[in-house]
Amino acid sequence: MNDTLLHHRAEGPRTAPPLVLGPSLGTSTALWDDVAPGLSTTHRVVRWDLPGHGGSAATLIRPGATVADLAARVLDLADSLGVDRFRYAGVSLGGAVGLWLAVHHPERVESLAVVCSSAHFGDAAPWRERAALVRREGTAPVAATAASRWFTPGFSATRLVDDLRAADPQAYAACCDALAAYDIRPHLGAVTAPTLVVAGRDDPATPPAHARELADAVPGATLTELPHASHLAPAECPAPVLAALRAHFTGDAGDGMAVRRAVLGDAHVDRAQAGTDRLTARFQDFITRYAWGEIWTDPTLTRRERSLITLTALVAHGHLDELALHVRAAVRNGLTPDEIGAVLLQSAVYCGVPAANAAFAVARRTLAESGEGDAPAR
Repeated sequence: MNDTLLHHRAEGPRTAPPLVLGPSLGTSTALWDDVAPGLSTTHRVVRWDLPGHGGSAATLIRPGATVADLAARVLDLADSLGVDRFRYAGVSLGGAVGLWLAVHHPERVESLAVVCSSAHFGDAAPWRERAALVRREGTAPVAATAASRWFTPGFSATRLVDDLRAADPQAYAACCDALAAYDIRPHLGAVTAPTLVVAGRDDPATPPAHARELADAVPGATLTELPHASHLAPAECPAPVLAALRAHFTGDAGDGMAVRRAVLGDAHVDRAQAGTDRLTARFQDFITRYAWGEIWTDPTLTRRERSLITLTALVAHGHLDELALHVRAAVRNGLTPDEIGAVLLQSAVYCGVPAANAAFAVARRTLAESGEGDAPAR
């Protein structure tokens, strides 16, 4: 363990724009596990741990610490990596660090996203009481109630709660000291970095009103509110968080993702995004940008025509799982079961009867499951 720098994890191309990700109190770099791989396709992502959390030494913070002290540690880390100017996203305390940097070191922060955070975390007394409790009894009492503060009912992330239990009590308490002293409201007008504010509508720790206060006070800031999301939104709803951050940091309006969702449906895309990891992140980015952002958005052919072509190609190559997906997509693009049947019938002539026979079975089952009326007859 390095006792002079915050523990960090870097991923993505070394030549890509740097993006620093900050954690919430009590969590580690694992908070970003379901979001960072997607961001790393276009950025050099650097996640860091708070002192005494994850892999960071507890000696990096002292009692009576401030958010400014934590921000200085982040700058030390960036300097050690040769990063002068960076994009930044942080959750809760990590978001407060980002705001402090944007106010006091605008030359370092190129763009900012503040996730489930605030300009002021309420009265100082409860934070001092929590700090005293943890110094006296360790982190177990706060870990026992963490899930209700962090997640909506029914959602579970044992790894994150375990990280809280494993956090150094003295370092955790010092972070509480920093939250107790933090109030950046008078300085929000000084933020010059393009800023996105993300709120979970069901967040009891930093309710949406806190996010609206930020968005109203930071010049030009935009606000995104996520339904069915609580305090640790990157863990609970990584797909919409990833989409919001990518659009903000890359300037991508998301045409490819919008078309992908329109054709394949939100449920399928959400499953694909939720299953994205380091191995598949670049592929997910590739198909979104290239297949959906360039090919399917080309106005030369209509979406109906593209569905006709896609169905034929999938029959020809025997890609039956993809065929089921695109039968549903064809219905969204306006094809009737009879038209889908006509495509498969013509495929029998040019691709072979066995291929078409298997395709009809897939189409029949898929249309029946979708409730689209009579399936095409073989």
